[in-house]
Amino acid sequence: MNFLLNCIKGIFIGSGAILPGISSGVLCIIFGIYEKLLDSILNFFKDIKKNTKFLLPIIIGISIGVLIFSNFLNYFLINFPMQTKSIFIGLILGSIPSLLKQSIKNNQFRPSLLFFLFLSFLIGIFLVVLENYIPNINTTSFSFLYLFLSGFLMSIGVIVPGVSNTIILMLMGVYTIYLNSLSNLYFPVLFPMGLGLILGSFIFMKLTDFLLKNFHEETFFSIIGFSLGSIFVLMPNISFDLNSLISLLCILLGFIIFSLFNKKDL
Repeated sequence: MNFLLNCIKGIFIGSGAILPGISSGVLCIIFGIYEKLLDSILNFFKDIKKNTKFLLPIIIGISIGVLIFSNFLNYFLINFPMQTKSIFIGLILGSIPSLLKQSIKNNQFRPSLLFFLFLSFLIGIFLVVLENYIPNINTTSFSFLYLFLSGFLMSIGVIVPGVSNTIILMLMGVYTIYLNSLSNLYFPVLFPMGLGLILGSFIFMKLTDFLLKNFHEETFFSIIGFSLGSIFVLMPNISFDLNSLISLLCILLGFIIFSLFNKKDL
């Protein structure tokens, strides 16, 4: 059962690689596996059997989420955008109490921590606004080195919760070719971006692990702020009609999905 649940979590995390406005890191936080995931990867060779048991279903799920589930997600985003985004809003909102509990060690809350939350929240909103003004560039003339650099910078959105891959790839002008390459498994683009992603992920995992170990509360409250800020890119247009009622029900569904996963200590 744990294998299946971790695989499902991996599918959602993989979908974060292509879902506008949501980072894979936020989804790892939502499902309560972020710190354990970092520790298992960075200390893989200290206990290969244990770490493999934990990482394998997540890796399988991520692969399914990126290569297969992304097509279904794109379908629902195109045909049922309000409902799909509302489910993710429910997941994020439902995770906040759990995140607050995780963030405070020894149950000692300090008002100064709210500064980190509000600052990252404002930065998250700024990134949402920025994303709306970044033009999509559609070209195939990128060099190997440029695609490698794009993958390296993309790793920030994979590892750092609240930073969207979409924004980074749009800034680099490779978002469209990235999506097309995923759909068609076009390796001349995916290979250099993959190399950059692997190198960048290792570096930013090391940095994030350092921050969590030395500035745990400050880092976690910043993550919560980024997570709340990411809601605004998903927020459907509110109006008093049937679609809005359905969206509210989908937000509730997101709450329920999170509650089901949160009952399992994986």
